Amino acid sequence: MTGTAIDTRKADFPGLAMPDGSPWHYLDTAATAQKPQAVIDAMSRALGEDYATVHRGVYGRSARMTLGYEAARRRVAEFIGGAEAEVVFTKGATEGINLVASSWGDANIGPGDRIMLSMLEHHSNIVPWQLLAQRTGATIDVCPLTEDGLVDLDWLEANLTERHAIVALAHVSNVLGSVLGAKRAARAAHAVGAKLLLDGCQSAPRMRLDMGELDCDFFVFSGHKLYGPTGIGVLWAREELLDAMAPYQGGGSMIEKVSFERSTWAPPPQRFEAGTPMITEAIALAAAIDYVEDVAGAGGMEGLFEHESGLARQLRNELKRFNSIRLVGPERSAGIVSFVMEGVHPHDLGTILDEENVAIRAGHHCAQPLMEHLDVPATARASFGLYSDESDIEALLRGIERTQTIFA
Repeated sequence: MTGTAIDTRKADFPGLAMPDGSPWHYLDTAATAQKPQAVIDAMSRALGEDYATVHRGVYGRSARMTLGYEAARRRVAEFIGGAEAEVVFTKGATEGINLVASSWGDANIGPGDRIMLSMLEHHSNIVPWQLLAQRTGATIDVCPLTEDGLVDLDWLEANLTERHAIVALAHVSNVLGSVLGAKRAARAAHAVGAKLLLDGCQSAPRMRLDMGELDCDFFVFSGHKLYGPTGIGVLWAREELLDAMAPYQGGGSMIEKVSFERSTWAPPPQRFEAGTPMITEAIALAAAIDYVEDVAGAGGMEGLFEHESGLARQLRNELKRFNSIRLVGPERSAGIVSFVMEGVHPHDLGTILDEENVAIRAGHHCAQPLMEHLDVPATARASFGLYSDESDIEALLRGIERTQTIFA
């Protein structure tokens, strides 16, 4: 048993049923979460009877939509423990990291400076920094992992120097489910004058967030992993950092005054939201946050974490029965379990499981350096959401047993 009292509310998620009404055991929430009907409805209303542009029209519906869009920003700020002026809507976490690397990085990093990443980072938290390093002549360092798959903060503290301008780390690994000691990482970065960026894609859907407590300088996450729509994400940054940053893109909405001689910029966050923004997506993201917090109830986001972590712990214990399976990652993790099955490529396992109405992720999970570190080309990954329960584990185990029979 998971030992939590979360109501998984599977019936709220149309995507969790097959066309014939049988259950679809969706175990790929770390890639993207299924959407509750409440979010679908909010998106539909915003695209339909409520739809209008924002920040431009003087007619009533445009004014109402503008209020709804900015209310979504306030909802996000409340959810992460930040201020409205510090919340920038982006098209995803990837764009958020690229924005920081360009707007902040180009102005603050130069030849001889260093950028600290870790071995378990998603490609989206590697490639933007590589591009920055190529532009500026900076150097990238890579923090190793402990034996159980955690970012080695002892090594980090010992190897950070005053040449390090930024430390960029995953708050929760999308492959291993390992949780970063974020406050300790912040202390280590700030002790040498570096900024800390946290990739919160896997933490935002299942952990209580408070930017003041985390003490990071930048935080990014994607809406679609938080039961919201695709095409929207969030960059949170300290207000004084945003104030000092140049625009990432130019166009409408991000300006104060334009002439052919020169242009001046709007204050943050509008400075970083060029063009018509993700209006309907922002409103649906706010609906997703409302839904998640409603499911969490009195237990808060900590209860969601324990629910998913408990399922991951149960699955790990079940998988230990199979001599052919090698588990990777820490014993206690977020709701993510990665493993390798001897003699069976993860893609083959994923195909057979699909025949059993079980969906897992198979591949390198956009973390090729980590795969090389683990000495495997790919892993199978089962990842849980707030809608997951023990029936999903049972279906996965049945599929694994069938796979063993096929490959025997």
